[in-house]
Amino acid sequence: MSGQAGEVAVLDLAPETGDFRAELMDGLTRTPRFLPCKYFYDEIGSELFLKICELPEYYITRTELQILRDYAGEIAATLGPGVELIGFGTGAGTKTRLLISHLEDPVAYIPVDISKDQLVESSATFARDFPDMDVLPVCADYLQPLVLPAALRPAHKRVVYFPGSTIGNFEPRDAEIFLQRIADICGRGGALLIGVDLQKDSAIIESAYNDSAGVTARFNLNILARANRELGANFDLDLWDHRAIYDAKIGRIEMHLISKTHQTANIGGETFMFGAGEHVVTEFSYKYSVAGFTQMARSVGMKFERLWTDQAQLFGLFLFQVVI
Repeated sequence: MSGQAGEVAVLDLAPETGDFRAELMDGLTRTPRFLPCKYFYDEIGSELFLKICELPEYYITRTELQILRDYAGEIAATLGPGVELIGFGTGAGTKTRLLISHLEDPVAYIPVDISKDQLVESSATFARDFPDMDVLPVCADYLQPLVLPAALRPAHKRVVYFPGSTIGNFEPRDAEIFLQRIADICGRGGALLIGVDLQKDSAIIESAYNDSAGVTARFNLNILARANRELGANFDLDLWDHRAIYDAKIGRIEMHLISKTHQTANIGGETFMFGAGEHVVTEFSYKYSVAGFTQMARSVGMKFERLWTDQAQLFGLFLFQVVI
C-alpha cells in the first residue's frame, strides 16, 4: 500500500542532461537530420501536449478516452482480478484511471514516465484514490532496459498498458523489438493492452498534426527551446517552421522543423549550419491496419485476444496475451 498523497516515492532513473545533449548532437550530424521525439516531454512540452489532446482536430486522445468510457468494464473483466498494471508513458493518468477504477482488486500500478513532475503529481493522486493498491512510480526512459520495483502482494497477471498510439513513433523493426521487451516484462500468461492509431483518410491525419491554433507547432518547436534552456544552445525559434506530412505509401505521419533561411546554431561549443528550406525530422508516427499490427505482435510470441475500437474505426485498443 502506498499511503497518503505526498508519500509516494519515485524511483528516479531519468536520463541525465548529458544524454539529451549526446542524442541531440548525434541526430544533427546524421543525414537526414533528426531530433529524438522523447525529449518533447519536459514540463513545458507535457503541458503543451495536454493542450493538443483537447484540440478539435486531434481525434486520438478523445477517441481512445471514449473507447475506455464505453468498454473499460469489459476490458477489466477480460484482464481479470489481481492485476499488476505497468503503465508506459501514461502521463497524467486520465485513461489509466478509467481502467483501474474497473479492475477487480488491482495489486499495483507502476507508471513509467520520463516527465518527473507530472509523474509525482499523478502518482500521489492515485495513491490517495486507490489506497489498497501499491503505486510504484518510476521516472525513466521506458525505451531503455528497466528493473521495475516489486509490489507487496503477488499478482495473478502482469499487464503492460501502453496507451496513446506511442508505438507508432517507432520504426517497424524497432516496434517489433520493443514488443519483444514487453513480452519479456509480462512473462508467459501476461498481457499487453496497447493503443494503436489505425490507418484512415490522410486528410484526417494531417489535420490532427497541423492544428489551426498552432499548438502542435509550439510543441514541436519546444524541443529547440529546451535545447536553449538546458544546453545553452542558441536556436532562434522565429527562424523555424513546423510542418506535418502524411506518407500514405508507408502509412506514417512525419513531423518536421523547417529552416526558413540559411542559419547557424551553437550547442555546447559545436556549430551547426542549416540551409534555407532544410528539414529536421522530429517524429514519425506510423498508422497500422488491424491485420498488420496483429501480425507484428504475433511475431514476438503474443496471441491476439480482443480489439476495442470506435464506430468510425479511427483508433484501436488491442489486447494480446504472451504465449511464449
